[in-house]
Amino acid sequence: MPSESGGSQVSVAGAAPAERMSHQRWVICALLFFATVIAYVDRAVIANLKNTLEGVIPGLNDFKYGIITVAFQLAYGIAMVVAGGLTDKLGTRKAFAIAICLWSVAAMLPGAAFSVASFAAAMFLLGLGEAANFPACIKTVAEWFPKRERAYATGLFNSGANVGNMVAPVVVTAFVAMFSQWSILGPAKAWRGTFVVAGAMGFVWLAFWLTVYHRPEEDRRVSKSELALILSDPGEKIQSVPWSHVVPCKEAWAFAVAKFLTDPIWWFYLFWIPGYLQTAFHLTLAQIRIPVVLAYAISIIGSVGGGWISGALINRGVAPNLARKGTMLLCVLCIAPIFAAPFIHHLWVVVALLGLATAGHQGWSATLFTLPSDMFPKAAVASVTGIGGMAGAIGGVLLLFSAGAIVQKTHSYVTLFIIACLAYPVALLIIHAIAPKLAPARLDSPAV
Repeated sequence: MPSESGGSQVSVAGAAPAERMSHQRWVICALLFFATVIAYVDRAVIANLKNTLEGVIPGLNDFKYGIITVAFQLAYGIAMVVAGGLTDKLGTRKAFAIAICLWSVAAMLPGAAFSVASFAAAMFLLGLGEAANFPACIKTVAEWFPKRERAYATGLFNSGANVGNMVAPVVVTAFVAMFSQWSILGPAKAWRGTFVVAGAMGFVWLAFWLTVYHRPEEDRRVSKSELALILSDPGEKIQSVPWSHVVPCKEAWAFAVAKFLTDPIWWFYLFWIPGYLQTAFHLTLAQIRIPVVLAYAISIIGSVGGGWISGALINRGVAPNLARKGTMLLCVLCIAPIFAAPFIHHLWVVVALLGLATAGHQGWSATLFTLPSDMFPKAAVASVTGIGGMAGAIGGVLLLFSAGAIVQKTHSYVTLFIIACLAYPVALLIIHAIAPKLAPARLDSPAV
């Protein structure tokens, strides 16, 4: 008996401890989240300083402000296609590092601007750099997450857009107040320091990115069980997809048309809503902080919830086609009431409508961003995302240019809010018409 007991003890003592699953994919998702926060802070600084800049930049008005935002959108659209292809070619680690260096420097340049033309040039460069953010993020999610988790992961990093818009008015107000006390700048030039410091935040993120990011197969912090989960989807034979095979795909154009119609609405919110609230309700820069923060805080629910809903439905056995489109329809219903905003004269009701609409948009966006990885192999995801991003940026150029002209001429936002209401149901109908089953795209590309 003693010997049996001793043998049992040896057996138990010699058993290998069960490996604990790591969660490195969520660390990577957190990095994507913070990159998106920084990108949106950088591009939102000018929106929050719009009324201030109109008093110090010669000739700046609503129409010329629209031209400045168009410069950003034009560069964003041009670079989005190139950024997607380069991200597929260089890999996310290198492509993201190059992009954030470019956009951080560009985000600092408006601090040296002195005219409408120099502001437009600086925003054009910012658009070139920031175009890589979403293609790189979507490709990273495709590499680090199984399909059933991608919508949720996309929703999480995409919520960084909301947080960035929330943080921007607080950061801008704080930096303007701080730099107003500096004798070298003073109240008249405090806005210049705000652009410089906000732009410099990207270099802090870059240090973490280069330290932490590796492909999951190469990352020692990824346990065997987590790697198995990441690679649990069926293997893909296609390792390289030429553009000549991606561009003709109707599935790529279903995504692109949806981006063309709905991305501009987000740009409208980003570049025009802070100024709209200041003008419509006679608010100062300091007074718009709480309304803007609250509207974008509500939108976080949509970003995370929209990604979670479709993933949860798929995990419960609902077909991906129904799960994705059902979630997008729910988002459409949340956005619909926004048409009433310009007819309501109570600030907090308008803020609630904006919060509901931005939540709907972010839920829509998180779900829409998963469609390329649902229908295309990983090797083509960034390229398809880039095509869609280019289409969205072209739509943004058209809407932002029109917004400047409409507001300058009519002093009304009614037309713009009606467009913001109708774009989403039209986009959903087009997606369903072109890709009724969200079936895998037929690329006819040989394995390389």
